[in-house]
Amino acid sequence: MKKINIILLGIATSLGMATTSCELQSEVYDKISTSVFPKTEADLTSMLVGSVYAPFRSNHYEGLFTVNNRGVQIISDMCTDVATCRWTDTLRYEYLNVNFSTRNNEGSTLIYANNINNVTKMSNFIRICTESDLAPDLKEKAIAEARCGRGWLVYILYDFYGGIQFIDPEAIDKPFMTQNSPRSSAEYTSKFAEEDLIAAAKVLPYTIEHGSNDYGRFTRGTALTVLMHLYMHDKRWSDAAKVGRELMKPEYGYDLVKNYKDIFTMEGEGNKETIFACTEDQGINTQLWLEHVLPGVYPTTNDKIVNKWNGYRMPWNFYHTYDTNDKRLETIAASFVGTDRIKYSEKNPKEVLKLGPLPVKYSEDPSDTGDGSSIDWIVLRFADVLTLQAEALAREAGAPTPEAIALLNRVHERAGLIPYNASDFSGLEQFLDAILLERGHELFFEGWRRSDLIRHGKFIEYAKLYKNSRTAAPHMELFPIPQGFIDEGKGLVIQNPGY
Repeated sequence: MKKINIILLGIATSLGMATTSCELQSEVYDKISTSVFPKTEADLTSMLVGSVYAPFRSNHYEGLFTVNNRGVQIISDMCTDVATCRWTDTLRYEYLNVNFSTRNNEGSTLIYANNINNVTKMSNFIRICTESDLAPDLKEKAIAEARCGRGWLVYILYDFYGGIQFIDPEAIDKPFMTQNSPRSSAEYTSKFAEEDLIAAAKVLPYTIEHGSNDYGRFTRGTALTVLMHLYMHDKRWSDAAKVGRELMKPEYGYDLVKNYKDIFTMEGEGNKETIFACTEDQGINTQLWLEHVLPGVYPTTNDKIVNKWNGYRMPWNFYHTYDTNDKRLETIAASFVGTDRIKYSEKNPKEVLKLGPLPVKYSEDPSDTGDGSSIDWIVLRFADVLTLQAEALAREAGAPTPEAIALLNRVHERAGLIPYNASDFSGLEQFLDAILLERGHELFFEGWRRSDLIRHGKFIEYAKLYKNSRTAAPHMELFPIPQGFIDEGKGLVIQNPGY
């Protein structure tokens, strides 16, 4: 098959920490003898999928990139100006109102609670793989994949929460030991992710051809794109720019797709713009994007798409920031004639379009039988890199350089818009405002808006202005650590300030 299909395997639980408790609990790691298992490449792949790749899925309601309230991308955008939702239950209230709580198990603490133990699971995989009798080349590649996954996960947790907990290596070697690890500093956490991603990039292939058996695995491009985001988070503009230049080398083969809407189609799978996507297949992994967006009256070609839950919207305020000639509007339904023969629009929204237009973005999957789409769910792509590179270069120089403007124009012109000239910008701030808007127009519901707004110093400002939040405060640039971790830590685990 063309994809590495990520399926949870039973062996995964014996390779890492339990996920049913807030406490970091050691399991009996020595149940697996490295002289007995793994012995073959198939053994190694099974361990790798279960221990490393399992979190990086979009499968119904599972995985870091699920499209429901538990997904990183949805959480990140839903608390910003580019996204809203018709559902205002406790699963989404925190994000829609920027009012984060330490005790809502389905809210801002969720990603930490669900994934902090996966960091240890990946560390334990690396230990087992290192101690195994497998061929050195197999071990080197597997460890690189594990370090890429671990570095990426640590970056996500760092971006959301700041410094995180790393279990003491001694706990892994003492099967019955339990411990509450203190949180590491933000600096240590960032350095940990950086070292993993750099080490992984040295070993992994530049890219993997779509259609090969390995498609869906981490690549050098994956590791470096996450590293670039880490450097942008830490305002290391020069380092970010160096990574951006590396990703533009021909060895990676990345380029923009000619037509924006084609990126998110079955025919567009494996395109040159995609750096990492969650691979989807009917009966194995399927993503539920259209199900979360479409109202029941929205006409679809595939009449088997019966699950239309009428949830996600792009707010009208943000929609109106688009140029009317922007081709990206082809993926946003601001008006349509419903199956009830009513024309819905901003002028006649009824309840369907009251909050905003439909961010349709992904096309229909003709094989969808009502159980989700098998169109690969895109997580990292080259347009993101180009716009980050433009920003990094401008910030490094203190002004919009010709190269930075040209990079921004590659994305801007792809959308059918007139290119920017140097005379369009009075200085750095105006150029940064243009980049922030471009990234919003380009990457809506791809999960970068929150970090972009924080980096530009506008997250709380926009929360008050566009989310009408009465509770947004500067400390909410970080989410809270789950209260259960604080309680069980007995003074050892410190909450983020302000909570």
